[in-house]
Amino acid sequence: MPPKDQAFLWDISQACNDILAFVQNLTYERFEESKLVRFAVERQLMVIGEAAAHLSEETRTAEPDVPWSSIIGLRNILAHEYGEVLNQRVWAVVTRRVPELKRNVDALLDSLENTPDS
Repeated sequence: MPPKDQAFLWDISQACNDILAFVQNLTYERFEESKLVRFAVERQLMVIGEAAAHLSEETRTAEPDVPWSSIIGLRNILAHEYGEVLNQRVWAVVTRRVPELKRNVDALLDSLENTPDS
């Protein structure tokens, strides 16, 4: 794995941590009411997408269960088609996909730490 990929994976993991902290104990209604939380979550989703876009193909194929192209696509929507962002869709990503992404990325990072050449 290219050395930069580990840094990008770490960025993804940290952005997931931030998102999960931002929405901890929130209902969808509270999320929708809080522009501050929504914008903070969207910013971290953009960080995730940008980091994913910079990962090597080697690293992406090492974790085929992660929908890398969808993650990058969401970043592009948030960055360029922000008028089209649906709060329900963002909430679904945050509550269903981010915890799973965090688990997958953290497992990949753990496996790198446990290899002799890392």
